[in-house]
Amino acid sequence: MGRTFKRQLIVFTRFPVAGVTKTRLIPTLGADGAALLQRKMTEHALKRVGRAHITPEPAVEIRFEGGDKKRMRAWLGNAYLYQPQRGDTLGDRMASAFEDAFQNRVDQAALIGTDIPGLTPVTLESAFDSLGEADVVLGPASDGGYYLIGMHRGVFPAARKLFANMNWGTDSVLADTLEIAAISGLRTRLLEKLTDVDSPEDLPVWEQEKTG
Repeated sequence: MGRTFKRQLIVFTRFPVAGVTKTRLIPTLGADGAALLQRKMTEHALKRVGRAHITPEPAVEIRFEGGDKKRMRAWLGNAYLYQPQRGDTLGDRMASAFEDAFQNRVDQAALIGTDIPGLTPVTLESAFDSLGEADVVLGPASDGGYYLIGMHRGVFPAARKLFANMNWGTDSVLADTLEIAAISGLRTRLLEKLTDVDSPEDLPVWEQEKTG
């Protein structure tokens, strides 16, 4: 990582490829339109990240699917760290991202996706602030999942359970995660509830937020 960071923000995204990205939106936007939306929402999310006032300043790492580091840098620039996502399931990929961060001596790490256009700098600031009192912080999504998860390095061995054998994509992900955290003795803190953009009915959320 070049130098040691106390905090790290991990951003999960995909390199925008027509026909592969945002497939649930292809019937409405077309393959090219869905890929363009992926591109725009990623850029929008990173703009919000750049406006957050988090001290100490976190390293920002882009964990991507598709493409490669060269194409990701050509798209998003040199201000970020880049690593391909690693793992068979979403849970495996998330756990690997946290594991790598903590092996690099990061004290606190948070992970977000790029399909929550309502995510604000204040929300990101609150996520890291909440880790002053909680072991794990979660941002509830309106579909029953979560758009952000953050934790301390010291709780990661126990928090690994939050990523194992989860029924990703169901409306019980957040509830199941909170239950596992409670059983594991992890203190949790919830952020504001936000809506992710995955289906045509979610597009008005993007239209409302895209200029901000």
